[in-house]
Order: sequence, then C-alpha cells, then structure tokens
Amino acid sequence: MAGAGASGPDKGVTAAQLKTALCGESGAEAAGELRALLARVLAPAAGPGSGGGEAAAEALEWCRCLLSGGEPWDSFVQAVRAYDPATLCGLVWTANFVAYRCRTCGISPCMSLCAECFHQGEHAGHDYNMFRSQAGGACDCGDSNVMREAGFCKRHRIKSNSNVPCVPKDLLMMSELVLPQFIFSLIQHLREGYNEPALDLPSEKDLHKILQVLEPHVSFLEDLTKMGGAMRSVLTQVLTSQQFYKDLSSGVGENACAKKSHEKYLIALKGSGLAFPEDKIACGMQEQGAGTSTLAVQGLAGATAASGQGDSSDEEDQDGSQGVGKRKRVKLSSTTKDQSIMDVLKHKCFLEELLFWTIKYEFPQKMVTFLLNMLPDQDYKIAFTKTFVQHYAFIMKTLKKSHESDTMSNRIVHISVQLFSNEELARQVTEECQLLDIMVTVLLYMMESCLIKSELQDEENSLHVVVNCGEALLKNNTYWPLVSDFINILSHQSVAKKFLEDHGLLVTWMNFVSFFQGMNLNKRELNEHVEFESQTYYAAFAAELEACAQPMWGLLSHCKVRETQEYTRNVVRYCLEALQDWFDAINFVDEPAPNQVTFHLPLHRYFAMFLSKAVKCQELDLDTILPDQEMLMKLMIHPLQIQASLSEIHSNMWVRNGLQIKGQAMTYVQSHFCNSMIDPDIYLLQVCASRLDPDYFISSVFERFKVVDLLTMASQHQNTVLDSEHERSMLEGALTFLVLLLSLRLHLGMTDDEILRAEMVAQLCMNDRTHSSLLDLIPENPNPKSGIIPGSLSFESVLSAVADFKAPVFEPGGSMQQGMYTPKAEVWDKEFDPVMVILRTVYRRDVQSAMDRYTAFLKQSGKFPGNPWPPYKKRTPLHPSYKGLIKLLHCKTLHIVLFTLLYKILMDHQNLSEHVLCMVLYLVELGLENSPEQESDEEESAGGQERCHDSWFPGSNLVSNMRHFINYVRVRVPETAPEVKREPPASTSSDGLASSQSSRRKSLQRENSGTAQVFSLVAERRKKFQEIINRNTSEANQVVRPKTSMKWSAPGATPQLTTAILEVKESILSLLIKLHHKLSGKQNSYYPPWLDDVDVLIHTEIPRYSHGDGMTAVERILLKAAVQSRLNKRIIEEICRKVTPPVPPKKISSAEKKTLDKEERRQKARERQQKLLAEFASRQKSFMETAMDVESPDADIAMEVATSEQHVSEAIYDCVICGQSGPSTEDRPTGLVVLLQASSVLGQCRNSTEPKKLPTTEEEQIYPWDTCAALHDVRLTTLQRYFKDSSCLQAVSIGWEGGVYVQTCGHTLHIDCHKSYMESLRNDQVLQGFSVDKGEFTCPLCRQFANSVLPCYPGNNVERSLWQSHSNKCMQDLVQEVEDLQEQLGTFPVSISSETNLSKEMESVMKDIKSTTQKKYTDYSKTPGSPDNDFLFMYSVARTNLELELVHRGGNLCSGGASTAGKRSCLNQLFHVLAMHMRLYSIDSAYNPWRKLTQPSQDKNSELISEELPEVPVLYRDVSSLLLIQILTMPQPLHKEHFTCIIKVLFTLLYTQALAALSVKCSAEDRMAWKESEALKKNASSGEKSWEVLLGHVISELSKGKIYEEEEAEELTVVNPDSVECYLQQFCLPFLRITSLLQHHLFGGDLPSCQEDEEFTVLASCLGLLPPFQSAHPFTSASCLDWPVPAFDMISQWCSELALFADRQPDQVKVLLIQEPKWDLPRLLQLPENYNTIFQYYHRKTCTVCTKVPKDPAVCLVCGTFVCLKGLCCKQQSYCECVLHSQNCGAGTGIFLLINASVIIIIRGHRFCLWGSVYLDAHGEEDRDLRRGKPLYICKERYKVLEQQWVSHTFDHINKRWGPHYNGL
Repeated sequence: MAGAGASGPDKGVTAAQLKTALCGESGAEAAGELRALLARVLAPAAGPGSGGGEAAAEALEWCRCLLSGGEPWDSFVQAVRAYDPATLCGLVWTANFVAYRCRTCGISPCMSLCAECFHQGEHAGHDYNMFRSQAGGACDCGDSNVMREAGFCKRHRIKSNSNVPCVPKDLLMMSELVLPQFIFSLIQHLREGYNEPALDLPSEKDLHKILQVLEPHVSFLEDLTKMGGAMRSVLTQVLTSQQFYKDLSSGVGENACAKKSHEKYLIALKGSGLAFPEDKIACGMQEQGAGTSTLAVQGLAGATAASGQGDSSDEEDQDGSQGVGKRKRVKLSSTTKDQSIMDVLKHKCFLEELLFWTIKYEFPQKMVTFLLNMLPDQDYKIAFTKTFVQHYAFIMKTLKKSHESDTMSNRIVHISVQLFSNEELARQVTEECQLLDIMVTVLLYMMESCLIKSELQDEENSLHVVVNCGEALLKNNTYWPLVSDFINILSHQSVAKKFLEDHGLLVTWMNFVSFFQGMNLNKRELNEHVEFESQTYYAAFAAELEACAQPMWGLLSHCKVRETQEYTRNVVRYCLEALQDWFDAINFVDEPAPNQVTFHLPLHRYFAMFLSKAVKCQELDLDTILPDQEMLMKLMIHPLQIQASLSEIHSNMWVRNGLQIKGQAMTYVQSHFCNSMIDPDIYLLQVCASRLDPDYFISSVFERFKVVDLLTMASQHQNTVLDSEHERSMLEGALTFLVLLLSLRLHLGMTDDEILRAEMVAQLCMNDRTHSSLLDLIPENPNPKSGIIPGSLSFESVLSAVADFKAPVFEPGGSMQQGMYTPKAEVWDKEFDPVMVILRTVYRRDVQSAMDRYTAFLKQSGKFPGNPWPPYKKRTPLHPSYKGLIKLLHCKTLHIVLFTLLYKILMDHQNLSEHVLCMVLYLVELGLENSPEQESDEEESAGGQERCHDSWFPGSNLVSNMRHFINYVRVRVPETAPEVKREPPASTSSDGLASSQSSRRKSLQRENSGTAQVFSLVAERRKKFQEIINRNTSEANQVVRPKTSMKWSAPGATPQLTTAILEVKESILSLLIKLHHKLSGKQNSYYPPWLDDVDVLIHTEIPRYSHGDGMTAVERILLKAAVQSRLNKRIIEEICRKVTPPVPPKKISSAEKKTLDKEERRQKARERQQKLLAEFASRQKSFMETAMDVESPDADIAMEVATSEQHVSEAIYDCVICGQSGPSTEDRPTGLVVLLQASSVLGQCRNSTEPKKLPTTEEEQIYPWDTCAALHDVRLTTLQRYFKDSSCLQAVSIGWEGGVYVQTCGHTLHIDCHKSYMESLRNDQVLQGFSVDKGEFTCPLCRQFANSVLPCYPGNNVERSLWQSHSNKCMQDLVQEVEDLQEQLGTFPVSISSETNLSKEMESVMKDIKSTTQKKYTDYSKTPGSPDNDFLFMYSVARTNLELELVHRGGNLCSGGASTAGKRSCLNQLFHVLAMHMRLYSIDSAYNPWRKLTQPSQDKNSELISEELPEVPVLYRDVSSLLLIQILTMPQPLHKEHFTCIIKVLFTLLYTQALAALSVKCSAEDRMAWKESEALKKNASSGEKSWEVLLGHVISELSKGKIYEEEEAEELTVVNPDSVECYLQQFCLPFLRITSLLQHHLFGGDLPSCQEDEEFTVLASCLGLLPPFQSAHPFTSASCLDWPVPAFDMISQWCSELALFADRQPDQVKVLLIQEPKWDLPRLLQLPENYNTIFQYYHRKTCTVCTKVPKDPAVCLVCGTFVCLKGLCCKQQSYCECVLHSQNCGAGTGIFLLINASVIIIIRGHRFCLWGSVYLDAHGEEDRDLRRGKPLYICKERYKVLEQQWVSHTFDHINKRWGPHYNGL
C-alpha cells in the first residue's frame, strides 16, 4: 500500500514516484496503481458521514501532491500560469459586486467590466456608469463579440497565441489522470447526499449540509480554473469527454458503492418527472440528429406523452391548489407539447450531470462560479451552452417549485446572460439545439400552470383562459429569468429572423400572448366599497411589459427595412387569427359588457405596433394588411372602452373599487408603460377611425363615454346611464379624447427626433426637470437594443435645443436644489403643446402646472396679461396612409355635436365648462386647418338653401356647414321642461340627440309630415353597423342581437318625453360671434379685422393670435373661416352689421345665487385674511426688534453724563405664548427660548492653515494630536502632575471638547407659560420629530428647535448707563475696590436663602446645561465630585460661548458690529445664571489670584515648607480663564470701571507671559544683549512701558532658575524690534478679542470695525487700555500697560515662581510656558474632486475594529475615522458604531459620508437626518445610493454650507426631516 495515511513529505515522494513511473515504460501499471490510490483516497465513504472535514482535507492534500507530481504546489501553479494565453478576463462576480458598463464600447447592452479592467482601459469621455450587480456577472474584457476592442484594458489588448509557448506534455499529465476521478467523486457525493423527498421539498438543511462538506472540493476546482488557459483546457476535456463518463459512472462493475450511487441517480431523474429515454422508445431517437426538426419526433413522443405528462401535472396540482383563492385553475390539454423538450434528459458526460445536480441543488453559488469560471475556454463555452439549453425545461420546473425563487432566478440569469449575449453562440445553438422552440415551449408550459377562465364579456359561455395575476408565479415575477433570456436572444438579428420566419413558432407565441389578453379584469363596484383592494395589478402590468411588450420591441427592432416586409405580414396574419379566436372565445358581437374594463390587450398592441412599423419603415401599403370593416369595428371596441374608463375613473365613478383602480389608470399612461400601452391603443383607434364610417365612429365615441343624452338643445334632459354630477367631466373626457385622437401624430408621420423633441417639451413644460428624471420620463423603447438609447447623442442635442440649464443653487432656507433644465422662451412661444401634455400626465395636476407656467411666461414676456387658454399648435402633416382620419372632422355627426354644444354654452345650460368650450373650439379649428379641398363658392350659393329639407347640414365639409343657418329644431324633453310647445313651421331640423331610448321606439318614425326625421347618434351607429355586417357576410342570419342594447336602459319607468320645437335661427358662425360678445361682456365686441387691413387674409399667421384667451381663439377661428371661403367672409360681415340682439338675461336661480354669495364671501374672507397676515407680520417684525434689543441696545440709551441719580429703564419682554408684555420679575420670570448643545467644534481647530484631507490611500493618515482639544488636554494633565489640583482647575478652561453652546432664536416667554406649553405637547399624540420627555420643543413663534429656557435676570440697564463715565479714581483705589467686592461673596441681590421662582429656574437651567454634555467632559479633577469641577465647568461654559462667537465672526473682530452670531447669542442672560452659581463657591482669600496679580507677596519661604504640591505659577495660568473667574465672582451688576480695572491688571500678566515665551525663543546671544540693555535703561521714567526694558528684566529674573539651560534649536530667526512688536501683539490679540466681546455683551456698545493690521490698537482703545492722548511717535503694545504696583517687583515675583519650579522639573518649564496661540478656524476635512477616489478606496476597506468589510461603510468628515454604519459587528453596550463615534468625536454631533450612497448623514444627539449629498454629477444632481452610477464631482458650495452649519451649530434649525435613531446607526 502506498500509504494513504502518509504524512506530507511521503505523499510528495509517492506522487513523484508515480509520475516517473507513468513517464517510463510501465505506464499502464502505474496508471492502475494511481487509480486504486485515488479510489481509496476519494471514496465517498470518507465523505459527509465520517469526520468529513479531515477526510476531505486529506483527500485534497493528496490531489494537490498528485497533480504537481510531488513538486511544491505554489511552484506548480506558477509553472502552469506561464502557459496562459490570457485574452479574456472572465472574472466572475456575485451579487452586490461593483462593476462598470460602458455604452460607448459595448456591442451587447449586457456588457460589463470589472473595476480593474475598467480603470486600466481608456474610457474618458465615454458614456459609462458604475453599477451594483444584482444577479452577478462576469467581466467581458477581451471578448470582441460583446464589446469593441478599443475598450479592452492593457492586459487583454494583446492578441496572444503567437508568443505563448506550447505546454510540455509532462506538466499536466497527472492532471489528466487525476481529475476525472476527482470530478466523479464530487458527483458521487452529490448523488449520495440527495434524498428525493416524499412529497415535501427537500429540507433545505440537508442540502445545505452536503454543500458545506463539498465546499472545499468546489473551491479546489475553482482554483484550478484560475490557473489559466492550459489547465482550463484539461478540465474541459475531462468534463466533456463521453468516454470518461461511460467508464466511471455507468454503474457497471464490481464496486457496490458505485452501483448504489448510480441507482440513486436514476431515482433522482425519475423523481424530477424526467423519464429516461431508454424506457421510452428504442434508441433510434436518442441520437436524433440536429438536422431533423423537433416536429418529426412529436409523433413518436406523442405515444408516451400521456404517461409522462400525467405524472407531472398531478404533482403540480397538489402544490398549486391550496395557494390561490377562489378561482379554479384551468388545465389545457397537453397534446401540442413537444415531449422531447419537456420531459427527456440523457446525460452523456460529467458536465451534463454536474449541471443536472447544480439545478437539483438549486444553483449553489460556488458551483455557479466554477461553471462560469470555465467560460473563457471556447470549446467548453459551446458544450456548456448546449448542455444548458438541454436542461432548460428542467430548470423551469425546479424554479417553479423553489422556495427561494428570487435567489435562484438571479443565479440562472447570472449564467444565461453570459451564454446568450453572444450572437454567434446564440445562432449556433438556435440552429443545432432548437433553442427557440425550447424557449417558447417552456414559457408556454410555465404559464399554463396558472390559467383561469376569463370573465370578460360573456361570463357563462367564455372559452377564453387568462393567467391569474394572483398566483405566486406572476406576483413574484418567477417567470423573469426565462423571459429575460428570450428577450436577450431575440436581440440578435440572426435569431430573430429565424423566429419571424417560422410560422409554427409564431402561432405558438401568439397563443402565449393571448393568455395575457384581458387579464386582471376590473368590474365596477356599484353598491358598496370593495372590502379587499387587490394589488394584483402590479403583477399584471409587469407581466404584460416583460412577457409581451419587450419581446415585441425586440422583434420590431429587426423590421426596419423594406426587405423585412414578409416578417410583418407573418406577424400581422397570425396576430389577427389569434384576435379572431379571442373574439369568438369571449362571444363578442358588437357591444362591450358594461362596467368592466381590462387594461391588458397585448394582441391589439402587437397588431398596432407592427402596422405602424410597416408603414413607417417598410413602405407597406396599409390596406393590404388591414382586415375587413367588421373586424376593424370589433378591434376598436376594447381600446375605446379603456379610454372611456380612464375618463370614468378620473370622474370618480370607480371610487368604490378603491385606490388601486386609480393606480391602474396612472400606470397605463406612465412613462415606462405608455409606449407599450396607451400609444398603440390610440394609434389603433386612429387606424380604425381612418378606415371606418366617420359618423359611426363619432357616435360610438359619445355612446362609450355615456354622454349621448346630454347632447340635446333642450335645457333639461334625462341621462339614463350617468349621474348628473359626472356628466360634465365625462363630456370633457369625450371631447379631449377626440382632440387627442385627431391631433396626435406619434405614429402618423412624425420622425423619431420630432417625437423625442415633443416628448421632452411636454415634460419640461409640466415642471423643470433634472437630467435623470427627464431620461426616466421620456418613454424610450423598452428594448435596450433599439435605436434611441437614453443618453444618446440625439437626446443631448435635443435637450440643449429646447432647454436651458439652471445650475444647482442654494436657497437661504437651506433646501438644496439640483441642477434643473427649464424650457427656453421660444419653446413656450412656439412649441408648448397642451395636447401632448394631457396625453403624458400621470396626475391631472400636472396639466394645471403646465398651464400656470405658461401663463407666467406670457405675463413675464408681456405677450398676454390675462388667463390664457391652451394655445393651438400646428401639427406635422399626416402620412398619406392615414388621410382618412380627416373625415372625422368633416362628418355631419360631429358638426351637429359642435353646433349643439356651442348653442348650449351660449344659453348657459348646466354641466358645461370652459374646458368643454375650449375643446369644441379646438375641434372646429382642427377642421378648418384640415379641410379636404377648396369648395367652389358660386355653385354653393345657387341652390344652397333649398337642398336641405330634412337634415341639419347640407354637406359634410365643415367650411360650408359653418355658415349654414338652422332655424328650428325639434327636441324631446321631459314634460316638466320650460321649452314652449309651438307648432313647427315648415322647415325644421330635428334633434333626437336627446334620449337614446326614444329613437328605438317604432312610433317615432315620422311625426308631422313636414318635419325632419329625428336624428339619433345611437340609431345612426346601429344602422351603419348593420350595413357593414350585411356587406361583409352573405348569410343573413348574422343580424345584430338587440339583447345587448337593452342593457343601457335605466331601471324603473322611462321618463315621459314629449316633443317640443325650438326656434334657433343660428349658424355656427353666428354662434361664434355671439360667444365672442359673451366672453368679452361687451356688445358688438367682434369687428372683422380684414375690414381695416386686407393683409390679414393673406398672412394668416399673426403672432397676436397665437396666445390668448377664448376671445383670441374665436377671432382666430373666424379669421380662418373667412380665409377659406369668400361666402363665409361675407356672412361674418353681415352678422356683424346687424346689431346683435342682447343675450337673454339670465334669471338667477336660488341655487346659483347661493354659489355667487359663496364666491363673494370667499373673496371677502380672503381679503380679511390678507389684512390679518400683514398686521401679524408687522407685529412680529417690531417684536423681533425689541427682542433683539435685549442683547444689543443702541448707544442712545447710554446717558451722556453720569450723574449720581441714575436713570433706570427696565427691560420689557413679550411672551410669545400669552402675548403679554412686561418686565421679568422674581415671582414670574421671563425666559429666552434656547437650544443647549454639546459641541466639540472648537476642539477641532488645528494650528495649521492647510486644511487636512480625507485619506484616500493607505499612506495618508490623520492623527488627532495637533487639534486644539488634544493640546489643551495634554496641558491640563501635565499641570495636574506637578501642581495642586484645585489651583490647576483654575488655570485653564475646558469645553474645547464637549463644551456647552447656548443659542437662542431671540423669542421670550413666561416660564410658567412654557411649562403648560410643554404639558400640552406631552399630551399631544401627533408624532413629533423631537422628544418632549427630554425637554425638547419648538419655539411657539418661529418653530425653531429648542430644549431649555434661560431666565432673564430682572433688573435695569444700569450697567449700560455707566458706559462712558470716565472715572477719576486712581488705579490703586479701583484695585482695592475689586478686592473688597470679591470678599463680600453672597451679596447677590436676590438672597439665595429665600428660594424665589427665579432662583429655582436658574438652578434648573444650570442642571440642563450640565446634563447637556457627557460626564467625561465635566470631570477633570483628581478627586471626583469636587466643587472645583463645577467651578471650572461653569466659567468654561462662558468661555466656550465667547470663543464660538468669535469663530462665527471669522476668528477676529475686524468686521465689528453685531453679527448674526450676536443675534443668536444670549451671553448676557447666561452670565447672570453662571454668576449666581459661581458665587456659591468662595475662593479662599489666601489663594485669591487677584492678590497675586496686584500685591507683591511678603513671605517668600512659606511655599517651601508645605508638603503638598505647589500652586500653579501665575505665568502658567490662562489669562482669559482668569478674566472670567474674576468677572463671574464679582457681585452683579458689575461697574464698568471695575471691569476695566480687571482687564488692565490681567493685561500686565498677559504681557509678561508674552515676554517670557519670547525669551525662550530667542538665542543665547540675543538674551545677553537684551539683559545688558535693560540694565542701562531700567531707571528711565518710561521703563515700565518699554518692552525692551521689561524683556531684559524677565530674562535676568528667569536666568536665576535653570530655565535656559538646555538649548533647543527652535529659535526666532531674526530678532528685530518690528518682529518682536508683532509677536507681542499677536500673542495678546486673542485675549483682547474675547474681552471686547464680553464687554460688548455686558455693557452694550457696538464693536468697532477695522482693518486687520490695526485690530490690536482699535480693541485696546475700545477696552480703555490705551490712554486717550496718543503722541506722534509709533505705537507700541507696551504703551497699553498700566501697572498697579511697580512693574519690576511684580515681574520678579512671578518669575521667581518659575525659577523654583525649574529647580525641581527643569525639563517641563518650557513645555508649560503659554505659547503664542495660533489656531486656524475649525474646518471639515478636504474632500477629493472626484467621488470615485473615495469610493474605490473605502468601499472594499476593512474596518479596523471588526476587520470585516462593512456592509454600509461610512467615514467621519470631522476626523476621518472609518466606521460601520448599522453594523452589529462593532456594537458596544447597545450603541452602534456611528452613534458611539458621534459622541466621542463631536460630543453628540456626527457628520458621516455614507460611502455606498454618496449621501451625508447627520447625527445630533438621539436624532439623525439625511443631509443630502455634496457630490453632484455633470448635470448638477445627486445620485443617492449611486443608482445611476455616473461620475460625481464635489460641489464646493454645498460643502461650504455643510461646514457653515456645523460651525454655527444650526443643523437643528435648517434641516427639517429628523427621526430617532435608537442608537442603531
């Protein structure tokens, strides 16, 4: 035994020996040995059952050794790779992989590239996009069948074969022997593992287990495929060789194990309903040649069909019958089926059986990837495609039963799209394997499983079956993979031609399409509302689009030239046959069943689209392919029914059917469906109209729309089929439909570019559109292979011709606009087409929107001031084939309708609207524009009047009928009608348009012998229909069955109608002229324009007529009538000459009076409202002003002279809840509405002017230790190491991170009012975007977000009145006064012992402030909970707010004035609250820093004795912090002089710190020089005010310690006086800025504005540091010093503290010296120009915490941290990573860029919102979720706004859509 258990090296030895033996003479022997060894190693017994894992690993280890012949595996892999002729990439990916598609380079629309090949190729400027793969795919780089070679990447551009050497024989020799057995063992495992389930499906778990065990095997195979072409060809040979398969798997032989597995395989085959061919027929059939057609076999297969089919259909019934509701499935007899396609499988090689198991196991991902990885091998590709086709029916069966049909569908398409996109391959398989037969049969078979009886038309006797849209098969789109393959192969011309030539296939296909004809039938609910709204209509529309329309578009794309006429004839022929069968099956005669409609007529649409193509592209004569008249009449009924139903649905007549019926009406016209649904329907109706009798057609229309009864001249009528409230909208619908029918030219002669332009104009007129929404809204051909690709050249050029681009702008409210396209002015002027707009609107409001925009344009351009009517637009000429359409405009029926409606409108009958008039005029105008030919005036005038005794109009030409006078009309009216009964004069026209019933009564034939026959639309229609049928059919027994017509009559008695005669004496012309008078409200307002200017008749196109209202339209029509005929012109003039009698005055009925009053009342109410609003606005404005005054009073308040009696003015506040005004008192305090938020913005300042970039490579990293927060942290920790804790906590400020920022909207309210307001919010059940329990609310007035109320300190503006008083007290006195004031702590005007409301509120707001930020940001003391913490925290709040205001002002105070930041600031109020709390902590007088600053200390040695740590030296303390401590511990209100005194003292300290810092920076020589010069000048009088002297003194004092000992290289390069002065000023500026702001808030007074270089002097004089008399000599900063005690003593004392410290810690002295602060403003990270840079780096980056690639990666834009959004992997204590990071990085505010969506998300506390994107595409729009995948570029303006909102803390105010995140982000 060669040692199966041998360890690694032994295996290698064995392998090497075998290999040598095989090469030698005794090859056969060795081969046997090898086989035995493999059989032992790979035995399935070692498989799933027994310790599967180790055994499998062991087996694979053996295989590796054997394959490499004992060599190390890696070197073997290298060796094989060397022989790879890699021309194809072929990288296979699975779902969610990011790939690219370039339309410029693609030949097939499915072409895709992996990111690497894409970036390596040259696609700049191409039309490409990135996409997330839905089903998986493979890279096509290098495949010239699918893409153009120019797009290949650098690696796959090389044409190989020439330079790749031949593979040495012995390299792969072992592989050829080992692999067959390895693959066979895999198949055995699969056979073993599969247990055919009894009835239930295989339990997923078992299958899963097997697959897991086999995972390493399949991965091993996959690794082999990746070795390149040489190894692939070995694998192909093994997989496709029939010999290997025969030898190994036939189950013949001694091996019991193999036998058993073979049996299992046969059982599995049988269980799949797939009989084994041997059982069926003698072997003659198996080897059936590819040449013979499948039909020949049908005879043979037919014999066994019954048995095979029987089993499978039973099984299917079991799993289907329970699922679907009430309706019984219908089974078709299966004789037509080609058995060999559905039920026979025979496996002849490993590949075939492997695919069989792959399908059986429902396409495991690993197997799919392996099978696809092999595709670059050409032989394999062909073999595999054939195998796939052979298993196609089996795939469908498995798919239908699968639980996971979605995943499975994706995997199937993943494979098939690789096979069928290749035209050459598709053609080959079609020819050799009957691919088309198989596909059509399989589709048909699939749909047959869910058919039900159709209930359309004749429910009882219908023989038609349709698919049931409620079945899972349709609802879940399970058919999608098969249909998608079918569409894919039809896109290849050679395949489509085969299909179109094969009559049998066409018949089958039409049979398939007819399953969808009439599906999802809607029946109108007449009584109660339907209880369950089914949503099946989604499934129905999707099915028609995907299964019927897309294949149709695919076929149409191959019928573009004359040579293809035959194809069209075939399709039309079989389509008509199918339609005829359908009409017979549903028992259709001539009337559609009432109250039901289906939107699905795919057969009609196939017929229509092929007709259109035939005329447009193939120059076929339309009449040769049209059916007879009777068929046309039937064809028009259902599409017309849909149009009428649309109108009914919009008139709310279907309201009881629920919302879904509106959904259907919208989907039918929606952009993705319209050109496969409504467009073909209307075109079909146009074709029918052009070929049928016009009177018949028009009367059909009005009957379908149920408005026949309305068309009477009588003022009252009874409509038997329609409620009167629906009449008006149905009449509008009917007329609008006629206008659409007669005006649309989409299929009647427009070129593709004209259509595109018209579509685009219509969409742009409704609304401005973004580029992508335009692409989406313009109905493109749903089949991607056909002509116009969205984004194609014509699209862009048309777009630039009709629209202007509006760049994305920012509205001040913060709403972000996208880049939009808006119509050019000339488009509005010449191309706005209301008809097209009406056709394309999904929502009726869009029509209104288009009209509003049109009105606005006319006003703006001064073309028309009033309310215009839709303009009339000239049409493109009709194609000659459709000339018959014009007959509709010139038929008597239409003219009678128009005349009647004009008359009714003139007489103000009810239920007519302006819209009706508008459409009537439109039709008249269309008729004039399209008149047949010029009539001869003379012949007309001769016998015109006499000829028309019993008819309304003499002829059918509108031009002559317009002038025909109608004197009397006989009408049928209800007996109650007001019409006078009058004996008719001799000649009358009679109007039987009244009731359709009356005309059917025999009695009504003739009345008085002199009068005309009653004319009825319905009767006319019947007569015509009868004629046509009699003409078409010789048998007389085909009479119309009257049964259908009676369905219309209303229940109950028909109303009593009587005849009345109406005197009319009008013609259409005279009615038009009277209408003009009526519209203008003036008598004789119409004056024929040609009487003044004859030219009018020649140049009829006059711009003044092109836009305007009804009057303009009437004028335009009359002018056109006059131009067309001299008689008309004469008659118009005559009518105008007679003074027109006044229109009969309207008696106002009470009902109308009511509506009039209503109108008036509404008008008045509107005016009142306007007035109120105006008043309210002015009140609000004045209120805003007063509210702001509280913070920044004008200087006028300040008194000129300070006198002993101060003028007291109380501040007055308005409460925005109760509306009362008054001062804030201790009992009833008023408060400011404030928002408290923790902020770390200040901490993000960096001391470099260069903003940090977001890292986009591994090298770039961001380190946080140069941020302001980090440095302050380090400093505090260092101080705490060496000095006493309590003193440390007063030497610095905190709040750089997690500081509390307070902002207000400026509105005030009583605190008790606020409490009740909060109570009411708590009880309010409405969902708010904020949490009331956390104290959040919105300001009752301006709705700004807030979460606390800051009490206003009651009191006067005393401190302000001390503003300009220059006191005469000397510095010493003031210093003493300050000290005394500090001693008397607790002298707070409101004694704290007595708890007043005010002090309670102040405490509660203080609590709020503390709880706003996290504990870690308030506790810095070494002893937790020490009062020093609170003390530090409170003055730091003041510091944070001052610093932030400074940042908002741009980091300096040069602009002066009160900025917007000042408006939102409430520092004055905040100060009072803080001061009250600060003074609860007394400062021990021994440690009072004030003493240290103002008195030289007496005892120098006391410190040395004490054990504890020393206090922080004064020079190490932060001066701004000291300032705040001093101010806040003084009793309020503070006097101005004390404030100035404190500043002067602190300035001396600051100046000394500056000198000390400077002294460390200069070199030793410089120091010596300064020291000496100081000694000389020291006694000069001005010594204290000269920095040279002081600097020298500091140096000499500090030299006493070990401060200057170790020299550092960091030095000031040149120390000249100017640079020193500059350094000192820069050092002092931050303090001066903070102080000036503080002074501005405490004492009012404006901040002066200045240039940057004089900021220091201006601020110093503003603060009173500069003595007013300024001499001529240049200014120095030292002149601001005002020493309270001799300078040198103070400096010596301060320096000595440092010297002492230096003795103990020489290395720390310099570190702790306060350095010159140079912070740049806080900035977000800089982002790269192109989004792809970010995306490529981050979307595959692993997370540092969980080391996985996150599903939703995000990156923080403040610090650049990479986080997992919503990732459970990085969750800590129930907080997800983003929320956690927002707390650590931004104290609760986080700004994250979501990598996969390109959007920015803001987290603020417990809420979050989507902010939008800062990356826009070339058309200025966002691409959320990267759906379009176009290249995106940074939009700097947006990013600035984001940064602005971050810095100014206004996210809460500006973004409106917040929601809770429950810590889950």
